[in-house]
This record gives sequence, structure tokens and C-alpha cells, in this order.
Amino acid sequence: MYLGIDLGTSEIKLLLLADDHRIVATTGAPLTLQRPQPLWSEQHPADWWAALDAAMAQLKHQAPQALAQVRAIGLSGQMHGAVLLDAQGQVLRPAILWNDGRCGAECAELEAAVPALHQIAGNLAMPGFTAPKLLWVRKHEPALFDRVATVLLPKDWLRFELSGGGQVGEKAMDASDASGTLWLDVAARRWSPTVLAACGLSEAQMPRVVEGSDVAGHLSDALAARWGLPAGIPIAGGAGDNAASAVGIGATAPGQGFVSLGTSGVIFLAGSRYRPNPPAAVHAFCHALPGRWHQMSVMLSAASALRWAKEATGAASEAELVAEAEALSPAERERAPIFLPYLGGERTPYNNPEAQAAFIGLTHAHGRGHLAQAVLEGVGFGLLDGWQALDADERALAKQLSLVGGGARSAHWARLLATLIERPLVLREGGETGAALGAARLGWLAEQGLQADEAAICAAAPVKQAFEPVPAWRDGLMARYARFRALYPRLNGRAG
Repeated sequence: MYLGIDLGTSEIKLLLLADDHRIVATTGAPLTLQRPQPLWSEQHPADWWAALDAAMAQLKHQAPQALAQVRAIGLSGQMHGAVLLDAQGQVLRPAILWNDGRCGAECAELEAAVPALHQIAGNLAMPGFTAPKLLWVRKHEPALFDRVATVLLPKDWLRFELSGGGQVGEKAMDASDASGTLWLDVAARRWSPTVLAACGLSEAQMPRVVEGSDVAGHLSDALAARWGLPAGIPIAGGAGDNAASAVGIGATAPGQGFVSLGTSGVIFLAGSRYRPNPPAAVHAFCHALPGRWHQMSVMLSAASALRWAKEATGAASEAELVAEAEALSPAERERAPIFLPYLGGERTPYNNPEAQAAFIGLTHAHGRGHLAQAVLEGVGFGLLDGWQALDADERALAKQLSLVGGGARSAHWARLLATLIERPLVLREGGETGAALGAARLGWLAEQGLQADEAAICAAAPVKQAFEPVPAWRDGLMARYARFRALYPRLNGRAG
């Protein structure tokens, strides 16, 4: 039995995985974020811990016997968040999250200070990444910056606390998550002293870099007793949420990948070598498994855009909105307004934290279903931007993609996306569990060590539903996509 813990932005999820790949139990607890100023996005790590404790209490009540048989823990989590610890291991301030946009000026400063940044880190300096956040703290909170003894990412702070915290907790970070800091030499899978120095930091303030399938700590006796787990079980290096999702659905080799419709929207393609493409704002990261990398396009508002539309229009649920869009005739869908989905800025392909959303072409004839269709299409068009920015050779290898995330529950949306990227999309058994399943598999690999059968542990789950492109939709969608592409530079002041 293996326990996967996924620390998301809106929820922490727990999953128990049996040796025969059965998902024995799942629990979760909600999280909220704070936006104390425009562009800011923060959470306090204490809230993560309270949510984990609550979810573990649920799991202990739901499956105590299975919990007592757990042999390892795997971790996954939201990437890029800056958790700052002092010399005593205490958190210094709320964590600055992946969707925080305050440090645009610091990104420019970092690129100027490190001319080789793109080749070292494989990515543009973007406000969501960790390194510019520390430059912002150094500039705006200098007294606090001087007290920073360790920088961790969200899931790695959980490991630190799970293994004892304070002076004894394990400080480690896997290469996939570390890739999103800008401090990692992604090709070499080790910290870059050059980029760290440009941020006023040293390797002494960084956790050790491990692979996602490595043992990177052990559960403390006190927590084992509290939650009904065996004492001293190993904690795997784990992975950033998207790399963990890839392990969970079996996207670990070239030609394999997925589309994620979560809070953010992601297209992920696994690869066997490092292929950076910073000009297109594509992420080139290490994968969670040794000797592998991946490319990823990211848009900042995906299923969250549909959630926003539900709240703005007073719909009872996102499902109700999607049903109203699906009920439109093909002609009515083509008359819907165009939606730019940049509710919180955008990454691929624009790297513009100040990009703004808009409905274009509204008339009295439009109702809520038209707005819903516009949102579904706008997110789809943003994902198509990202798909086209990925390496052409890697795209050619991918004959189909898995579909994960909360938005994957909509068949109408899935067919729309399949039509846009011209690839079948498949839902796999357990795919709704997302990164928590991949985290559990990484725990399994870590516990097995050199004897681990990676191919068996990380096998692709069976397909439970497939969504084919709809040829009749293609021409109309691409005509609307051309309008979508033309609108961005006019409304957001940057050439597309």
C-alpha cells in the first residue's frame, strides 16, 4: 500500500494505492488563497498543514487497516511557490504562489544579470517562477530576506514537516519541481551557482536535489502514531504536479503526454532529452524520473475561467453552463462572442502577467449559453497556442493525449479540444485523481529501490473513454481562432 499526497492550490488530495494498482481510498480538504494586493497570490503553509491533518483524519476513519499497511509516501504539489524558512526552520512569511504576478521587474533584472539564463534554466524568467520572487523579497522585504536560511517549494515544505521539521526535517527537492525555480541547471540536474548568486543566494540555502523516485526522507514517529501509519516509512522525492500527473497516467516516454484542465491549463509532452525553447515561453523541465525531461505549455486560467463564468452569470454549476453551450446549434456557437481567457495574465506563448481577459462581439442576442461557449473556446484557443509552441518533432510523436483535471468531466469541451489540436483525447482509469496517483507511484518506486519494475509501476492505465476530433467543427473553430489571435496584440499591447 502506498500513500500519495498532492498539495494543490484549491485542495489537498490524498490517495491510497494498492500493489495491484487499485485505488483503495481518496480524501481531500479545501484550500483558499489570499490576494492582499493586485497581482499578489499567497497561501500560508500552516493552512496546508491543517488541511493535510484534516484529510489524514478522514483517511484514518475511512481506511484504517489500509493506512496501517502503507510502505511509502509520495508527494506532489503546486510548483514555484516560495516557502522561506529561518535558521530554526520556522516559516518567515506567507508563501508566494505560482500565479502571483508581482515581480515582472525582477524578471527583467534577472535576465539582464544572467545572460546565459535561458540555456541554464531552459525557460524565460516569468513572474510565476521562484527566483524572481526572492529578488522581490530582497528588494521589498530586506530584513526578512537576510533571515532566509532555506527556500523550499510547497510540497517540499510538507516533506520537511513530515520528517520532523525544526532542526531535523529533511530538506530535499526533486529535479522536476526544482526546474521551475530558475536556479536549476536543467540539463545537468543540479543547482546553478551563477543564477543563485544573481539572486543573493547560495547552494547552502537550497535543499539537496533528488530524483522523484529517490528516498528523500522518512516519516517522523510522532506523525506515524497520530495518523496510524507505520513508523519510519520512506518519503519519495516526488514531483511537481504536472510531472506527477504524467507518472500517474503513464506519460513517461517520448510520444506520451497529456492535456490538463485544472486551475491552469497545461499540455505536457515527455521526452528523452533537454529541448529548451524560451522565446515561445515553453517550459523545458526535468521529468520526475531519472534521465528524462519534458516540454510543457502553460496557460494560467483554464477550468478556473469556467468557474469564474459560473459565478459571474449565476449558473448553478459549471456543468449547467457547459450543457447550455452544448445545447446551442452549430450556427449559434459560431455566433458566440470571442473570449480572451487571460483572467490572471498568461504564460505560453506571451509571458505577460498583465494580460487581461475580454469578451469581444457581445450583442443583445447573446445569452448565457453563448458566453459559456465563448469561454470553452477561449481556453481551447489558448491551449492551441501552447500546442503550436511545443517542439514539432515531439508533437509528431504524440498520436493521442490523455486528458486530466476537473475540466476533463465535460465531453463537449473534450471534443472541442481534440478538434483544435487534431489528436484524440482519452480519459484513463484513475485519471481524475491526477497528481496524487503519480505521487503514490513515486513512493512505490522509492520503496522498491533498485528492484523496482518502473514499466510495471508506471504503466498507462486502461482507457475508459475516448474523444475524437469532430471534422465538422474544424473550419468554424479555426476561423474563430484567427480572430482570437488577432485580438490579443490589439487589447494587450504586445505583438502575438
